[in-house]
Amino acid sequence: MSPHDCEQVWARAARAGSSHDFARLVAAHQAPLRAFLRRLTGNMAEADDLAQDSFVFAWEHIARFDAARPFRPWLFAIAWRKFREHKRSWLRRMFRESRAVPEEDSYAPDPGLKLDMMAALDGLPPAQRAAALLCLGADFTHGEAAQVLDVPLGTLKSHVARAREKLVAALGDDHG
Repeated sequence: MSPHDCEQVWARAARAGSSHDFARLVAAHQAPLRAFLRRLTGNMAEADDLAQDSFVFAWEHIARFDAARPFRPWLFAIAWRKFREHKRSWLRRMFRESRAVPEEDSYAPDPGLKLDMMAALDGLPPAQRAAALLCLGADFTHGEAAQVLDVPLGTLKSHVARAREKLVAALGDDHG
């Protein structure tokens, strides 16, 4: 049985209420989801919280999942929405409090270090960063990534192309 077939069996069983099979889905996707969110947020604790929120939401709403489709894009779409919700609520909170973000909560690479991939990714707008992380870093197809980010396929392809151009420019020829 292929990994995709196993995933569909687990997803169907999870939809029927099997927490054991949902745990199998979590085990299969936990590391890639956390890696995506860590690269997206630049903050390990924030990413882990978002991953946890994503899995809880997925379990609570597993009945909405179409088990004939792949689980990974559905899960990553939940994580992307959780990330956007988190950023919006953070911005609202900062606006209400009318104060700057504390330095210890922000992610800033050491300026003395050579520009690396994470610093280059941090320079991208969130939608381009997410598209690049999914398509270039997590082996999502353009179609899957468009589904995750809830954008048209053409928009997703533009995000990936722009992100790639910016990453090449930021990293220079000696890194490509």
